[in-house]
Amino acid sequence: MSIIYVVSDYGRLVKKGDVLQLRKGDDLLKTIFPFKTEQLVIVGRIEITSAAINLLMRHQIDTVFLHRNGKFNGKFAFAAGKNVFLRQKQFKSIEDEKFTLEFARSVVRGKLRNQLTFMQRIIRTKSANEKAETAIKEMKETLFSLNKAETVDSIRGYEGYGARTYFSVFQQAINPQWAVFQGRSMNPPQDNVNAVLSFLYTLIFYRVDAALEGAGLDPYVGYLHKLNYGKQALAFDLVEEFRVPLADTLTASMFNLGILSEGNFEDVSFAEESDYPRSPEKNESESDYEPPEKRGVLLTKEGLRKVITQFEKKLDTPFFYPPVDGRITHKKIFFEQIKHFRRVLNGEESCYKPFQIK
Repeated sequence: MSIIYVVSDYGRLVKKGDVLQLRKGDDLLKTIFPFKTEQLVIVGRIEITSAAINLLMRHQIDTVFLHRNGKFNGKFAFAAGKNVFLRQKQFKSIEDEKFTLEFARSVVRGKLRNQLTFMQRIIRTKSANEKAETAIKEMKETLFSLNKAETVDSIRGYEGYGARTYFSVFQQAINPQWAVFQGRSMNPPQDNVNAVLSFLYTLIFYRVDAALEGAGLDPYVGYLHKLNYGKQALAFDLVEEFRVPLADTLTASMFNLGILSEGNFEDVSFAEESDYPRSPEKNESESDYEPPEKRGVLLTKEGLRKVITQFEKKLDTPFFYPPVDGRITHKKIFFEQIKHFRRVLNGEESCYKPFQIK
């Protein structure tokens, strides 16, 4: 079973017999075989016929709709968990202060350690400089302080401080001068490095979200991230350990190896798609109203295809995974870690251990 990506701002997804076809007029752009498809990710704007939707429903193919900047537009989801007893344990666990505190601490510790490891790689492969060495020292101090945190709010504070420390030197991991990183920015990303990071983080998020639902867990019941209406807090929690291994390292590699070029990015105005509300102090008509211009840097369609290709190659790469004492692909790591979380929730294991790089 495969994850199928459709990157396009034109065309119609139609049913043709027992397959789906992406067509533009009389031209066939892509054929999708539902029986081979685990998830469909549509990046951009295409039309979908009712017959195509019915075929997706018949095969229960989770379908995710993303904007080119990685913004989530919606999804079809069919794998709602039926294990009410497992979900009951989740809801009870969020009332358990000790469980919540230790899980949140483990998640942040794993994320900070991965960031520290990547920072140490930077100074090993390049000449050490005072800024990087200072940042590494600060990250080690943050990890030490994290162990003494007594509230989830303080853990969130250490996570935020660690992130600022890490991204203060992230630019040093990237060689081309045209690759710009001015600190983490999103919604929309303000430079080409952030454009890649944001898109990869989104792809990882929906892998985690799908794996959670497949495991019968409720993705909305989280611990580190605050509960909020419509927010998949647990998915956000579990994404943290995968950011450095699957997104940050890959981003640096794609720039440094010349896989991405300067022409794979474009400066975009978001005025036409802005969600800014009309001012309550004015009564201008819709035709007269001009929302404030919001600009960002996005990957072009070719750039998106390159990133998706490299991401899938990364997921298919095998590595040694100690918990199973053997080699697995990065694609399976989502399911293994979520199975591990489920065992912790059921009391079969004592504590959650995030995925870490070395």
